[in-house]
Amino acid sequence: YENMDADSEVNACLDIIAEFSTQLNEQNGTPFDIDYQDKPTDHEIEIIRKQMKQWVKLNKLDQRIFKLFRNTIKYGDQVFVRDPETFEMMWVDMSKLARVIVNESEGKRPEQYVIRDINPNFQNMTVAAKTTTDYMTNPVTGSVSGAANYTMPNGGTGGGVGNSRFMQAMNEVCLDAKHVVHMSLNEGLDTFWPFGKSILENIYMVFKQKQLLEDSILIYRVQRAPERRIFKIDVGNMPSHLAMQFVERVKNEMHQRRIPTVTGGGNNMMDASYNPLSVGEDYFFPQGQDGRGSSVETLPGGQNLGEIDDLKYFNNKMARGLRVPSSYLPTGPDDSDRVTSDGKVGTALIQEYRFNQYCERLQALIVQKLDDEFKMFLKWRGFNIDSSLFNIKFNAPQNFASYRQSEIDNARVPTYTQMAALPYISNRFALKRFLGMTDEEIAENERLWAEENGKNKPIPTDSSGELRGVGVSQAGLEADTDSMA
Repeated sequence: YENMDADSEVNACLDIIAEFSTQLNEQNGTPFDIDYQDKPTDHEIEIIRKQMKQWVKLNKLDQRIFKLFRNTIKYGDQVFVRDPETFEMMWVDMSKLARVIVNESEGKRPEQYVIRDINPNFQNMTVAAKTTTDYMTNPVTGSVSGAANYTMPNGGTGGGVGNSRFMQAMNEVCLDAKHVVHMSLNEGLDTFWPFGKSILENIYMVFKQKQLLEDSILIYRVQRAPERRIFKIDVGNMPSHLAMQFVERVKNEMHQRRIPTVTGGGNNMMDASYNPLSVGEDYFFPQGQDGRGSSVETLPGGQNLGEIDDLKYFNNKMARGLRVPSSYLPTGPDDSDRVTSDGKVGTALIQEYRFNQYCERLQALIVQKLDDEFKMFLKWRGFNIDSSLFNIKFNAPQNFASYRQSEIDNARVPTYTQMAALPYISNRFALKRFLGMTDEEIAENERLWAEENGKNKPIPTDSSGELRGVGVSQAGLEADTDSMA
């Protein structure tokens, strides 16, 4: 994955997906939006909003959310260690995660995480930094070795005689799963659980094909691009063995320059050395009266060196494998003047719409752990708010949904106006059939209309909100007692 990320095209695709999926919310200044499942009270809204800002600031999610999302889709997983005293999430390098011990009898539920080289860095909020120890003492023999990753005999590998997955090396630490925040691209429906599958796995074959094609194009251009010369040496009626000797003598004379020797010694004392610039000098060949003689012709270099349609094909194929629209990833200098489309003009490209849906699926997988973390943070801070009242989610990748809803409303409103004027059409039926309103939306509209027009002054209140105000939630008595514990 690191080698793939070094490719400029793959790097740009990962950046585009992460940027689209981690946009900041203009209302609360965080990367998250709050989706209320029930009508909250004003006090609950204020608490959740304030605690959301504090949680984001505590873990620097406004700065780290882009890299967090990018690493998760790049590796398929991202692991943090939560400090139980401060609730700060410390980043763990995935290469330092040795293994996960799961409970097979409970559907491979993770119980312990084995991490190498834990060295907390509270400034950068990381726990898997490289250790600074250059030498370690072998506790078995007492000798000092140069390797800092000393492994005990039969420890940490598993599979061999006497090995066990529960044994650990000296530089490994086992952490309880309840202190680990593991974000994964896995729904639990494949064999990778508890690990996720990187989105780069789907384009690995295409990436290798593109890499081989780039190497072949580069080698061809280096070898075939220079022009070459053809020397036709007139040998007259010489026999074949004398003709080849004569051709070799002419070749040596053209590729060598005559210079005086260092010691001098007369006009005949000359030295010969190879002259690499001789190919750029003029050539003089004698020509007979009949027109026969030697000649030099130029052999052209490689043809169609600017044709890279096959390389563009593999680039586009790789981008399609990552669901990135071709309009977001220009492949040449003539593509830089393309007009940026946000989906508002005309009909959005089907690629852009599918890319939007793809980003939303990735968001739904990653935000689950963050939602759990924020609700645990609320309980840790002492706020007894029903966890089923709300969910946090990433902001929408782009405004396709709002544009689509606007177009639908523009098409539905005229139809509803015409049908609502008919005396034999029920108003509630028209609202549901021609405006697409649900029963909940119709009931909410009636309540608000009655409130605005001064009718039904005892407006129905949210009984569940009043109950939550005194510490009773819809989740039941057991959930309330657990949250208070």
